[in-house]
Parts: sequence; C-alpha cells; structure tokens
Amino acid sequence: MNLLLREIRSSPILWLLSFVPVVFIVRKLWPEAHTMLFVISILAIVPLATLLSSATEAVATKTGDAVGGLLNATLGNLTELIIALAALSAGQYTLVKASIAGAIVANSLFMLGASFVLGGLKYHTQAFNRESARLQTGLLFLAAIAIMTPSAIVDAQGSSPPFIQQLSVALSVLLIGTYALGLLFSLWTHREFFSGAAHHEAVGDIWPIGLALAVLSGVTVLVALTSEIFVESVQEAAKTFGMSPAFVGFIVVALVGGAAEMVSAFSGARKDRLDLSVGIALGSAAQIALFVAPVLVLLSYVIGPTPMDLRFWRGAVIMVFLATITAFLITSAGRSAWFVGVFVLMVYLVFAMTLYLLPPATL
Repeated sequence: MNLLLREIRSSPILWLLSFVPVVFIVRKLWPEAHTMLFVISILAIVPLATLLSSATEAVATKTGDAVGGLLNATLGNLTELIIALAALSAGQYTLVKASIAGAIVANSLFMLGASFVLGGLKYHTQAFNRESARLQTGLLFLAAIAIMTPSAIVDAQGSSPPFIQQLSVALSVLLIGTYALGLLFSLWTHREFFSGAAHHEAVGDIWPIGLALAVLSGVTVLVALTSEIFVESVQEAAKTFGMSPAFVGFIVVALVGGAAEMVSAFSGARKDRLDLSVGIALGSAAQIALFVAPVLVLLSYVIGPTPMDLRFWRGAVIMVFLATITAFLITSAGRSAWFVGVFVLMVYLVFAMTLYLLPPATL
C-alpha cells in the first residue's frame, strides 16, 4: 500500500481521484445535471485509467507483454461491455452499434497512432513483434467481413429481419469460436512466435503482484460505474456542446470507454514497450469485434426488448474496414517512428471530422 500511496502523492493527475466520490454524490443529489455529470465523470475516469495503467504494467512484467496486453484489453473492454449492456437493456441499439464500431476504429487507429507518436518522440525508431500484429489484424479483417455481410445483403436484396437475425446469431457463434482459437494459438500452441521485441530501457519500481491484481479489480469496478454515469449524461450534454448522435456514439463514448487501455498503451510506448502498446490497441479492437459484439447479439435475446443483429449502418462498416486495412499496412513492417503515428491519427481525424459534421438523420 505504501507504493500505491507514494504514486498517488507523486502524480498530480492522480489527485483527480477526488472526483470519483464527487461524481456519485452529484448523481445522487442532482441527477438532472447532465452537463455537470458529463464533465465530472471524465475527470474521474482519467485518474482511474492512469491507476489501471500502472497496475497493468506491473502484471505485464510478470506475464510478458503478450499476456499483459491481453489482460489490459480484457479489463478495458469489460468497461465498454458494461456500458453496452446498459444501453442494450434499454433498447438503444443505435448507440450500442455506434459504440462498438467506434471502439474498434478508436483502438486500431487513435490508440495505435498516438502510441507511435508518443514513443517516436522519445526514440528514433521502435520495434515490435509483427507476427502478433499480423494475427490481431487478421482477426480484425475476419470480423470486418462478418459485419459487412449482413449489411451488404440487406442493401442488395432487402432480406427479411428473421433471416438477418439468424445469420447474426450464426456469425456471432463463429466469431467467438475464432477468437477462442486465436487465443489458444497465440498463448499456448505457438506462443514462441509472439514474444516481445527488445526494449531500450527497463521498467522502474514494480508493484507486488498482489497489489497490482487488487488495484486492477477495484479500479475496473470504479471505471465501469463511473462510465455508466457518463453514458447516462452524454446524450443531453452532447446537445449542449452541439455534438451529433453519430459523433457521440462513434467518437466520444468510444474514447472515454477506452481511456484505461489508452493510458496503458501510451505509457508502454514512452517506455519503449511497444509490444505492450500494439498488443493493447489491436488486441482490444479484435476482442471487441470478435467477442464483445457477438456476445451482445446473443445477450440481446435475454436482456434486450428485441433481438439485436450485426447489421451496421453503411458508414460504420466502411470505417471499420478502412481502419483494419490501415492497421494491417502500418504494422506489417514491425517498426515505427513518430510520423507513422501521425499518418494513422490523420485517418482517424478524417472519420471524426466527418461524423461531427454529419446530419443527425443520416445515422
């Protein structure tokens, strides 16, 4: 605990942890203060994400960057899954689908590109395991095909909803099975191909594994609870700030929901642990596409007012596909520099600007 308290005292960003109880108090006393809750919830999520980053790095030093990246992606996506489940039970399927597609694009473009920039500003070039990157982008490409298929069939033939629902369930089972096999391949039968590249510097003081796991568990719960408050307030706050519904779901919810993973990825890049950064970015995107999205489709039959399918609006399908292609091309060399990250970020900014200016009726 002394290590934890020392880090909180030495890091000004962790002083924002005081906003964590504040956001729950404001929600209890002024539940209609949506704009205030929106701002305070963001201020609470940022230090929690920083704390989660430190705990994940401690675990990664014991398990290796491949497992550490998977662990961080899983914990980060747990928050997004909880957010999506809340929207799913309320029947807000447009928000669910926009946040899913937005999270895939944000992780494979914004998180990856920002990691390359932050690491490249400190190191001339950085290396990472391209075999692991190829596996994750390959899984993403499969998921993009699965998402494109129902949407393309509906546009071309106007297929009936029962057929689309049956196809979505079958594709969901297929994607979950593929994701499980991918984990078996990378973490068990062929794990020797996915070891991390050499780093320029070693990691400093490391937390004991017990403290790291305790912080991971506690902070994950707090991030999930705070993120729920954020989602409840974001729609009304968006009107105040003039943001379109497409921009809210695809950009704002995705970025805030993935804040914990992003802090870990950025920290890893600055410490020349780019395997951890790439593993978090691409692993999280693949996990959302092949596990979170299919699970939500299956759970919609249990907790949703009506079944949800894998039919996404055309713009989201195109952006997911282009993000997958960009991530594959950028990571194929196994090396990066700061301008490579700038290029990836520009692709993401093109999407963000388009969605910000998109008329509400288009979604």
